Amino acid sequence: MKIKSYKDLIVWQRGIELVVEVYELTRKLPRSEEFGLSSQMKRSAVAIPSNIAEGYYRRNLKEYIQYLYISLSSAAELGTQLVISKKVFKSLKYDKVDALLDEVLKMLSSLIAKVQKFKTTRRYDDN
Repeated sequence: MKIKSYKDLIVWQRGIELVVEVYELTRKLPRSEEFGLSSQMKRSAVAIPSNIAEGYYRRNLKEYIQYLYISLSSAAELGTQLVISKKVFKSLKYDKVDALLDEVLKMLSSLIAKVQKFKTTRRYDDN
């Protein structure tokens, strides 16, 4: 399948699934977390596919890679917030979110490596 849009990227699609799962999870957090951990988790999750999309339409591969790294950083941030949430709110189920986050982290790392390899094999400098 030819990639015509960021929406064709499986990592972006999984990122959207992750956002939905994070929203489902944060609905179960206490109302007192609405402007705390819940808000942070949602922002981190939303940033993952958002930066994949934004980077996809950047003018060159260097910028695209930069946005993929930002997305990867947001995924790591979400991972940290999930660790905190698990320690504080032990009764919630985190399996789906954990599995999707692991998948997205692996896919982003792989995509970054592939785009970097493609960039270094190009015949002209795309900076």
